[in-house]
Amino acid sequence: MPDSHWSDSIDVAITVCDREGIVVAMNEKSKRTFAKDGGGALVGASLFDCHAPESAETIRRLMDEDATHTYTVKKNGVTKLICQTPWYENGEVAGLVELSIVLPESMPHRVR
Repeated sequence: MPDSHWSDSIDVAITVCDREGIVVAMNEKSKRTFAKDGGGALVGASLFDCHAPESAETIRRLMDEDATHTYTVKKNGVTKLICQTPWYENGEVAGLVELSIVLPESMPHRVR
């Protein structure tokens, strides 16, 4: 059995919070992505302490409405696809998962 979780081997930042906005898990890519903010020490911290009020409201709304928010953002010359979506426990929204994927400058788009 591997010592690390499968999510630590992929090039996607995965951050998970509970219903109260407390970070409960981060994969290795997420810890590196948020190193300036504390990296792995963010586990146990509130997302609401490090987000602007508008972002905090979006996080709460997504959990309240059982909704997904997907968008792209460009920061420091890097474009990322962000997907924030609820996760569930016993059929109820238990929190939010954020996937952050760096997009290449040129990316094919296929219609199938």
